[in-house]
Amino acid sequence: MTVLALPAVGQAGRRIDVEAARRAARDLLGALGADVTEEGLRDTPRRMAEAYAELLTPHPFRATTFPNDEGYDELVVARSIPFHSLCMHHLLPFHGIAHVGYLPGERILGLSKFARVLELFARDLQIQERLTVQIAAWLQEHLAPKGVGVVLEAEHLCMSLRGVQKLGARTVTSALHGLVRDDPRTRQEFLALTARSDHAL
Repeated sequence: MTVLALPAVGQAGRRIDVEAARRAARDLLGALGADVTEEGLRDTPRRMAEAYAELLTPHPFRATTFPNDEGYDELVVARSIPFHSLCMHHLLPFHGIAHVGYLPGERILGLSKFARVLELFARDLQIQERLTVQIAAWLQEHLAPKGVGVVLEAEHLCMSLRGVQKLGARTVTSALHGLVRDDPRTRQEFLALTARSDHAL
């Protein structure tokens, strides 16, 4: 068994100054015409700061891998993993499901760690395309598998609540590496497995 240590802060080593965020939230509410001295709003700046700090702080974890002693050489896919993240353009959430899979090489990953890796990158100011690529790149780097596939399906509140206001519209992104990308049979199998989703966003 091998354990990979991961950082306890964001990918860029970001440290969140909650007190400064609280002051900024108070200023923002005032600029939006809210009376922050009202009883219902008095503690809102603190709540806002703490909420954003929580949404932008991934939980540290240790990614446990095991030797592939049995020589397993078929796809391993975790489907319909729920996730949420914050759009870096509007600071509004986007949420959905992830399908993550790989074709094992010499090592295999503990199954619960699929969700941990997803959360590691989702708890950041993100765009869906970058999030998809980051998950696939992490798996490729840390497992050295024969192939990796990641598909994300998400609804973006910056699209459903503002602008065009198309409630329920989903965006689908993918990142494929190795045999999942280059071998037609493996690619077709992965995409077929990830297409069998009836999970509601």
